Parts: sequence; structure tokens; C-alpha cells
Amino acid sequence: MKIRTLVTALSLACVAAPALAADIKIDGKMEPGEWDGARHISDFHTVQPFTGQPGSVPTEVWYMATPKGLAVAFRNHQPAGVERRRQKTRRDEDAQTDRVNVMLDFDGDGRQGYDFTVMLGGGIEDGTITKDGNFNNDWDGNWLHAVSEDDEGWTAEILIPWSVATMGKAKGDKRTIGVYFDRVVGVSGERMGWPAITFERPQFLAKFQQVEVPAYSQALLALTPYVSAGYNMVDRKMSKNGGMDVFWKPNGQFQLSGTINPDFGQVESDDLVVNFTAQESFFSDKRPFFTENQSIFDFGMLMDNSQLIYTRRVGGPSDDGKGAADIDAAVKLNGSFGKTNYGLMWAEERGDAGRSFRAARVTQAFDTNTLGAMATQVVHPFLDRTATVFGVDDQWKPNDHFTVVANAAQSAIDEQGQTQRKLGASVFAQYEMKNNWHQQWAYIHYDKGFEINDFGYLGRADLDYAQWEVGKRFTDLPKDSMYVAHDWRWRIDGMTNANGLVLQREFRVQRNSKLRDGGNQSFMAQFHTVAHDDLLLWGHAPTRITPGYYVNFDHEPGRRGNWQWMARVENAYGMGVASDRKPMVSLKLGTTYFFSDALNAQASIFGLRDGEWLLWQHDNLLGQYEQRQLMLAATLNWNISPKQELRVKLQAIGLTGHARQAWRVQPDMTPVQSNDVINDFNLHTLGFQIRYRYELAPLSNLYVVYGRGGYDQGELFTDARSEFQHAFQLRNTEMLMVKLAYRFEL
Repeated sequence: MKIRTLVTALSLACVAAPALAADIKIDGKMEPGEWDGARHISDFHTVQPFTGQPGSVPTEVWYMATPKGLAVAFRNHQPAGVERRRQKTRRDEDAQTDRVNVMLDFDGDGRQGYDFTVMLGGGIEDGTITKDGNFNNDWDGNWLHAVSEDDEGWTAEILIPWSVATMGKAKGDKRTIGVYFDRVVGVSGERMGWPAITFERPQFLAKFQQVEVPAYSQALLALTPYVSAGYNMVDRKMSKNGGMDVFWKPNGQFQLSGTINPDFGQVESDDLVVNFTAQESFFSDKRPFFTENQSIFDFGMLMDNSQLIYTRRVGGPSDDGKGAADIDAAVKLNGSFGKTNYGLMWAEERGDAGRSFRAARVTQAFDTNTLGAMATQVVHPFLDRTATVFGVDDQWKPNDHFTVVANAAQSAIDEQGQTQRKLGASVFAQYEMKNNWHQQWAYIHYDKGFEINDFGYLGRADLDYAQWEVGKRFTDLPKDSMYVAHDWRWRIDGMTNANGLVLQREFRVQRNSKLRDGGNQSFMAQFHTVAHDDLLLWGHAPTRITPGYYVNFDHEPGRRGNWQWMARVENAYGMGVASDRKPMVSLKLGTTYFFSDALNAQASIFGLRDGEWLLWQHDNLLGQYEQRQLMLAATLNWNISPKQELRVKLQAIGLTGHARQAWRVQPDMTPVQSNDVINDFNLHTLGFQIRYRYELAPLSNLYVVYGRGGYDQGELFTDARSEFQHAFQLRNTEMLMVKLAYRFEL
């Protein structure tokens, strides 16, 4: 009762007292008088599933602009009958826990946002939000947070400094920002928000509640020197490195980040991928320099992960093929004037085979439009190649229900005195209708030879793609149903290349569901007509492909006691060259066991069998294989304390391809059986890492990392024990690394 009395008194004080409170101490405890003068909100509604009904448990928020930043306090009432999920998590780990979110648009114009999440267990997530409503948690900011709990609920206090982001110059002594607060009940997955909007629908960022606050501004100069040492246990060689990152923000309208002799190696390992296709695998970037206020450079080309800037190119494989490139220095600056935002980026690699990367970006906000332009250039002295790309993009929101995003880009590749210019463009429209119906339209065109992969990412060029999709959301399901919401979608689409060759004709039906226990379930079925594949032979010739289907089903229920599990099933038939092919079937099973809120172990097994796995051999020769694949993965997560974490991660893949039939593709694109000899093959690959992190101070860490990996031809084992035994024999790489980075704020 004491806590309830205190919260009531705070609510009345916020209404009665216009004066600002004394300095707020971020300790998770709302002391009497501490939040006097703060604005108070208690009108939270269920936004996931999006019913708009009042939340099932009361939530209250106080927020106030202070010279140090935006201060926010959550009081989350949670009676004994509602289980609390206190799992301790590492930074940016997604987990089914009780948590609160503060999302901010510092300019209040719906162009760029930031998300700050605090878990009941003390963990945090943070990331950026694009104008299209896409979240990216690769960015890490420096902000304060604390939690506490009692019998009647739990409290979170947050302070977000004004220095975490650029923002436009205020008019007078006030500025308008966009705010959104929500709370998630971990046991059910219910999300309650204010205002009552959802990121599952278009224009999410533009619908933040606009509030007026004092126009505070903070200057910041931060220096982060680092030292690292590594020992290669295979070559028995020691390596040492050192450098410094610089961050300078003299005011809200300008910031500069630079790095000298950077250590751009990632201490977080990528997942293992086996890829035999002509399309490059895509990986996210966790390197701090490239995640710091990177959203200004967001310029997607709509198809999958296509974008004009893919920062993994910098420091990627060098042009002479002798491993990863080293980087001398890199600089990035962001700023704004009026409703114009801009960004510049430059990075220089070392040595004769090093490249120079340059990018410039500008956006201008109008009443219903946000218009932008971007230019990138990569100079390859070793290849006598210069790749320049220029693009323009626009987001048009004529009303609250209709959104159109369009862009166009030209690539100009100058190589050995010859210049080739090609175009790419896309348009995407979304319409939110009445009664939870929604529609989407999309069109994409890429010229043959459209090339942005020197700095960007494009899975393929040479296409014309169109789609129409209609969907309906269901949120009024019976109380005794295992589901709380469904989102059904039906789509038809088609794709051709520049020669008019049909690459895809598809009908798709999909259902994404939220479970009442906080879990998720999804189902998708795709039905394909006769088509062609012009990449199967790696560009040598197109191949006629049979009709077929693909189906998958994912089920990941909420946590039950100490256990959580998931299952994924896939099945496909056709979409190959043989008229009587065997179907593809795969199954993935995974489980997590929670020893405590701080310690959990995960394990999964994935098996696949495909009777018609097609691999290019040379010129117009295809090999048909029976593929069998087994992947085992295991992870141990121990969040020792809020400042310490230990993670052990293992992945091992065994794969075999049994040769079944050789095919020659004829000039009329028909595959014909041939007597060419194709050989069986198999492989194993391993990724193993032990990573310890100790947080010395915000954005200052000590890492100790052991990693081992390998790739080998060998026999495919059929049981998990043998798979692990064989995988542990692989040792192409084995490293021990220690890295220390400390951030000094001046």
C-alpha cells in the first residue's frame, strides 16, 4: 500500500506543481518530489495485438526534459497473478521478458527515430528506426537506466542525453519532439502503448505523439583509445594493434566521428552459411564506427537487403585476393540545417590494393514528402576501376492511410578506360483500409549491368518485378483460443529479365500469428508456374524450370517454466529440371533451458534432404545431387552481472551431395540428361567461440575471445555425437584475442 500511496501522491504532485523537480537520480526508485513537474501518462492501450482496448494491467509514465536529457519513469503495476519474467540478457538480446520502451524522434518530423528498451532483469536494447518503420539494433548509445521491483509491480527510470543524436536547430527556446512509450508483459507478449499506434503498420514513426519541450542542447567530445593483442595458434604468431575513435558533437546540429588505425575486427562471430548460389550472402555489421548514427545513409532498393551502402564492403576482401583489407582511417559527419539533414562518410584502406570509399547523403522534409539524394564512389587503384552511384528517393504520405516510397539510381562503372552507365528504380505503396484490411503494390526495375556492389549490396540485377498483396488482420479472436491475433496476406507477383524471359510467376498465402502465451507462429505457401532461372548456370545461359510449390511452418510458443522450444518445417516440390523430382524436406528443432534468470543453454538441430539439388559445374553443365545436410548448434549464455557476460557458441555443419544425374542446357533453354561425369562431394564446417566481456564504463569494454573454425572435405556423420567429434577436429583457424577500449568523455 505504501508504493500505491506514493505513486498516487506523485500523480497529484505532477498536476499541481508546475515547477521542475530537483535533479533526478536514475536509480529505479521514484522518491517523493523527485518527479514534480513531470508530465504524467496513464492512458495506455493494447497495441500488440492491435485491439486499441485499455491495457490488461495499469501502466504509468512520467517524463520531463532536463538540461541533462529526457528523463522518463515507468511505474508498471503487476499483481501477483501475473508472472514476471526477469531473464537477464546481454545487450540487444531479444527475449520474452517484461520490458519497457522509449522511442524518440528528436526532430518530430517522422524521418529518424531511436528506440531505448529496459528489461526487468536489467538488460537493455537500443537501436534506430527509419522513416519506413524499420528497426536496427546495431547502434549502441550512451544513456542511463535503472530498475527496481516490489510486491505491487516494478519501476524503471531512464535518462536519454541530448547528445545521443543530431537534431535540428530549435525555434526560440522550445523544440517539438515525437515520443512513444510502451510496455510489454513478458508472460503474454501483450504490448501496451501511448499513443495507441503500432510498428506493425505503416507511418509508425510519423504518428508519434508530438510534444513541446525546452530546447536543451549538449556538446560532447569523446575519445576511445583501444589496444588489442591476438595469438594465432595455428601459425604461432602474435599480433598487436592500437588506435583511437573520436566523437565530437559541438551542438545538436553537427557531429563528427573518426577513427585512426581502426580495429574493425568483430568480436561477435557471424553465423555459419553454406552458399553454392550465384547470389552473395548478406551479413549485418556490428562495428561501432559504422553503426553510430548510420540511419542517415539508409537508401534501400526494395529487393531483399538491397542498399546503396553496405558497410561490410569496407575492410572486406582486398582487390588482390590476399585476405581482408586493412584500414588506415575513416571519418563520418552528420548534421542538419532547417529541415535538411546531411551526412558524409570517407574510409581509406591501406596498401597498393586498398580502396577509397566515399559517400554523401542529403534529405529534405516537406509537408507530405521527404526527398533525398545520395552519391557514393569507390576507387580501386589495383583494378583501375572507379564505381560511382547516384540516387534519389522520396517518401510521400498524402494522408494517414496511404504511403508511397520511390527511388531511382544510376551506376557508372569506369574500368580500364571504359564507362558503363545503368539504371535501377523501385516504387512501393501501402494502403491501410477499413476493418483491418490492407494492400501493397510494388514495382522494381534493374537494368542488366546495374552495379552497386562496390559499396552497396544487390542480390541480382537485370529484372522487372511487380507484386500486389492484400491482407487482413484479425484481433477479435475468442478468449479460449490459443491465438490472440492473425495477419493473413495473399500475394501475386511476377518477375522477368531484360529479355522478357519469365523468371517467376507466383501466388503466395501467408499467416503470421501471435500466441496467447507470448509466442509466435507463421505459415507460408508459395505456388510457382513454369519459369526460368538465368543465374543457375552463373550467367552462362538461362534454364527452364518446372512448376512447383514451397511451404514452411514455424512454431515458437512462449516459455513454459524453465523450458522454451521451437520447430520449423519446410517442404518443396518442383522448381527444378526433372519432371519426377523427389521433394525437399527439412526440419529444425530447438530448445532453451533456463537454469536461472542469468544462465541459459540453447541447442538446435537442423536436417535437410533434397532429391534435386542443382549445382553448376561449368559452361552449360548442371549437376543434379541428392543433398543431405545436418547442422548442430549450441549456445551457453551466462550474464554474470550487469557488467559481465560469458558466451559460448558452437555451430557445425555436415553436408553431402550424392551425384544423381548430369544435365546439359540446350540453346532453347531445355535441360537434357547427359552422360557427363559428376562426382559426389561432402563437406564439414565449424565455428566455435568463447567470448567474455567486462563493461568498465558505458561503451568501454574489455573483451577476451577465443575462436576456432574450419572447413574440410569428409564423411557425413548421421548422429549428433559423431558430428561434434568430427567438427572439433577442424582447425583451419584458431585465435585468442584480448581487446580493451575505454571511452573518455570530455
